Amino acid sequence: LPGEKGESVTLEDVLLVTGDSGIQTGSAVAGVKVTGRILQQLRDKKILVFKRRRRKNYRRKQGHRQHLTELQITSIGA
Repeated sequence: LPGEKGESVTLEDVLLVTGDSGIQTGSAVAGVKVTGRILQQLRDKKILVFKRRRRKNYRRKQGHRQHLTELQITSIGA
């Protein structure tokens, strides 16, 4: 997620909510927002992608590190 450490983030595309009235699901549950605070921006461990074709001397090695955001959920509002 875009943002800096300590910023507040609001997520509006909530897919599932459980409460006293039961479980609500949908492509996006209407009227529900989740707010949280960004704890840190980090990168996951390195993944190596290796492609090869036998007998053709074709080899490709590529690395990838996914960007991650660690959130602390502060409230779930209906």
